[in-house]
Amino acid sequence: MRKLIYSIVAVFAMAISVGAQNDAKVYYVELTEGKEIASNPIKVIAGMSTNDGISVRVYPDITFQTIEGIGGAFNEIGGEALMSLNDAERKDVMKNLFDPNASNFSVCRTAVGASDFGIDAYSYSETPDDYKMKKFSIKREENTVIPYIQLAYKYNPDMALFASPWSPPGWMKESGLMDRGTENPSKNVLKDDPEIYKAYALYFSKYVKAYAKEGIKVDKIVIQNEQDITTKYPSCNMPPKQMGEFIINYLRPQFQQDNIEAEIWAGSFRTAKRLDGLEFVSNKSWREAVDGIGIQYINSRQIENMQAVFPEIKFLHTEGICFGGKNSVKQAFSRFDEVSSYINHGVPNFCYWNMILNETKTSGWGWKQNSLINIDRENKTVTYNPDYAAMSLFGKFMRPGMKRIASASWYNETITLADEKNVYLFIKNESDKPKTFDIWLKDEQANVVDIPAQSISVVVVNKD
Repeated sequence: MRKLIYSIVAVFAMAISVGAQNDAKVYYVELTEGKEIASNPIKVIAGMSTNDGISVRVYPDITFQTIEGIGGAFNEIGGEALMSLNDAERKDVMKNLFDPNASNFSVCRTAVGASDFGIDAYSYSETPDDYKMKKFSIKREENTVIPYIQLAYKYNPDMALFASPWSPPGWMKESGLMDRGTENPSKNVLKDDPEIYKAYALYFSKYVKAYAKEGIKVDKIVIQNEQDITTKYPSCNMPPKQMGEFIINYLRPQFQQDNIEAEIWAGSFRTAKRLDGLEFVSNKSWREAVDGIGIQYINSRQIENMQAVFPEIKFLHTEGICFGGKNSVKQAFSRFDEVSSYINHGVPNFCYWNMILNETKTSGWGWKQNSLINIDRENKTVTYNPDYAAMSLFGKFMRPGMKRIASASWYNETITLADEKNVYLFIKNESDKPKTFDIWLKDEQANVVDIPAQSISVVVVNKD
């Protein structure tokens, strides 16, 4: 019998039967609707099962994509809330998100200018017709987004960062506005003008350089957030052809001229009513001009279709489901399905949306969304939400460099990964009773272990 090391990380506390093989360890966080979530939610008990289990057969030698990591998004509202805390409180929050021994967030996102969770609409080029970017400035973010990201590096200096605009500067668009696109949808587009394209390419280059001076490395630029959408918050409709031609003729040459090392990624593409991502990768010239494809809110069938059209495709998951600020346990459970839908279809990362919001949970345009953490700016209190527990589990155990591996079971709620030493089996049990799993490493039975009721877990099995 193989030597086994088990670690089960669950998202609900409960008693677990301890079998004769008591060397198993069960790591868990207790989550009950309405009950406070701890900042360090993982606890540990010991125990394995001697019951008959649901068979899961794992094939460590059959590997797929390399995992790049788990993360979330920095934004202005969250940065302002974080800066309302004192130094020690800020550090505690960020340690819980980024320290390798905590949530270990390692692939994160920020906005180029205002996102919908900016306080209001802003860009780094507010002077109309400033084609040479002489008035370009990131000063607005010096007390919010920039220190927020800088503090993350203190706990995870290897964190990768990608950035995307929600809108170009207003003067570059037909509408003249970054937001309020619903008032005149046909004008919520980048002007089809070579001088505008040149200025916008320079804008991206200036942004990467300005952030580098602050000690922040932007690893990837994703050209346009949700490029098929027109909204009252900052947005810009950028069809695949315009995106591809802008990259080929303007942005790629500008980055080469300025020695910008940041990668250029298309997207982010959705599949709400259109298949712009599939259209983009079907065009050889466009897809060869980018380093990869950013995706969010996308039907998994279309992920498969893009892979079929372009087998060498590289994906980047850019945003998780926002919900409406309820921050419920049920929504935290749904994160498992969301993460598995991307990871099990070959995507190497998962990026949650708002890591931190303030006590209102509300955007600059008037609606609420979920977050991992809420900070009350007046009372200086920090609340950890159920999503935090779920994402902390994934961040801690779904580490960069792991490989997704093959597995077989009638039980669908699983993800299987491996590193050089161990196999990691992620399992969701949303029922009100424990479930027993009989884990096999190909043809050799590893062991039988109980997964707690109402839990998300990871079982770690030594491959030797």
